[in-house]
Amino acid sequence: MLRISDLEVHFKGESGDVKAVDQITLTLEKGESLGLVGESGSGKSVTALSVMGLLPPNARITSGKIIFQGENLLTSGKKYLRSLRGYNVSMIFQEPLTSLNPVMRCGEQVAESIRIHQHINTKEAKEKVIALFEKVMLPRPENIYRSYPHQLSGGQKQRVMIAMAIANNPDLLIADEPTTALDVTVQKEIIQLLGRLKQEYGMSLLFISHDLAVISEVADRVAVMYKGRIVESGEIQQVYRNPQHPYTRALLACRPPEKGKPERLPVIDEFLEGEVFMERQEPETVVSEKEKQKVDYEQSPLLDVEGLVKKYPLKKSLLGKTKKYLQALDHVSLKVFPGETLGVVGESGSGKTTLGRSILRLIEPDEGRIFFNEKDLMQLSRTGLKNERRHMGIVFQDPYSSLNPRMSIGRAIMEPMKVFKLYGSNKKRMVKTIELLEKVGLKAEHFNRYPHEFSGGQRQRIVIARALSLQPKFIICDEAVSALDVSVQALVLNLLNQLKQEFGFTYIFISHDLSVVRYMSDRIVVMKNGKIVETGNADDIYFDPKTEYTKQLIESIPKIIN
Repeated sequence: MLRISDLEVHFKGESGDVKAVDQITLTLEKGESLGLVGESGSGKSVTALSVMGLLPPNARITSGKIIFQGENLLTSGKKYLRSLRGYNVSMIFQEPLTSLNPVMRCGEQVAESIRIHQHINTKEAKEKVIALFEKVMLPRPENIYRSYPHQLSGGQKQRVMIAMAIANNPDLLIADEPTTALDVTVQKEIIQLLGRLKQEYGMSLLFISHDLAVISEVADRVAVMYKGRIVESGEIQQVYRNPQHPYTRALLACRPPEKGKPERLPVIDEFLEGEVFMERQEPETVVSEKEKQKVDYEQSPLLDVEGLVKKYPLKKSLLGKTKKYLQALDHVSLKVFPGETLGVVGESGSGKTTLGRSILRLIEPDEGRIFFNEKDLMQLSRTGLKNERRHMGIVFQDPYSSLNPRMSIGRAIMEPMKVFKLYGSNKKRMVKTIELLEKVGLKAEHFNRYPHEFSGGQRQRIVIARALSLQPKFIICDEAVSALDVSVQALVLNLLNQLKQEFGFTYIFISHDLSVVRYMSDRIVVMKNGKIVETGNADDIYFDPKTEYTKQLIESIPKIIN
């Protein structure tokens, strides 16, 4: 079906040519699923875009062949490629919101592809789209047809993209990180949906991901990419059970284990530099200092939330009176004790982020009380709240949108110090900033660089450094690692635990990934539809959940084949 031979792709940059793909060779048979795995920057997406003929203008293919059904796509011309795309070969992109036209209704976007390739009228195309929406299990297909992308959830937008990709019954479907940053439950549904569609249509599937556990649930074979090269490939069980390359072993090892809590997670560099020689210990035998340190639940809580309510208006009358609300928080109460990490888990829309922002009064709650350090934040003046916020930090999910693109990262970290007039002078603040950069694994020379010059994991560490600049007692991490590679995720989780031990931080750790939350947390609260449905010790929640909802979250976590 597809054969890639000795493919080499270069990008022209300010500092010269960068080799993104280096002499790779891949084969994909009809009806087969191939997983392509590796970190960001390894060349996975560039390989997929080369097949589709969608490389950006600054990229050039310097050698190799891409043979699809006997035709070399690199010499076949633009007209042939246009006829192929969306008909014989389709692609699901990583971020559906940027892949869908924001000013065009979702149904029309799918219908457009059908009309172009199948030469049918508007009415017939609409009927086919409605049937496709039903096939990909979108609720209320007629309504979704008329909806704009911003009106749909992340999982629904991804289903629209899948419907568009299979609309013309393609022979090859390329899925580029289609489940990244989705809830584990939605991720499981998308994976199962792709499996069913592959069987029904007899498609070949090239599934790209940085997560080996996700790949293990989708693919028959796997190819591991590192720095533009394929370093290992084979049947999925063979590679996972007996990985030969240090990079593959590192990817498998750096995920939080299902049992036990090691003091720190292995990181990629240790494997590649030959620092890890022994087999990974059985997780049950590894007990961390973090696990030995018990939180004193007899003392007063650092944070005490009582009956927090937040409603968003959904529908208003002609006179502007709200007729319908979305109850984002429904009388939520919780306590967080000094030195504790409290995990908050739940699907998108469960109220996790609203809770975190309401605690800091970045969103104003409608009802309830918030006591921090025994002070009622709801009763404080603007000046009083500002003074308390010095002791409270937040790390947002998307570090890029959290940083001013026109401000160097050094100035971004210094800014809170200036606002609160800490350390006396700019010279002393600069010294403190460099100290914080080094604390999170960056260098003094990075001070004058801008956010776009850093990777996602580096930007997240910059945001953590900024949160530390005021020496807070309490930090909220809102999906701080959900969109990161598993290897970068391990670095950030290690850093957060190290800082907790060093400075005695108290955390609220918000995530939809229960395996990560269990590793990080002392206690866990589970949220659904704005309410807390279960709370308890992290291991008790993970290994002995009481509610069906929590069981469903845990069952949805992808597992690596043993």
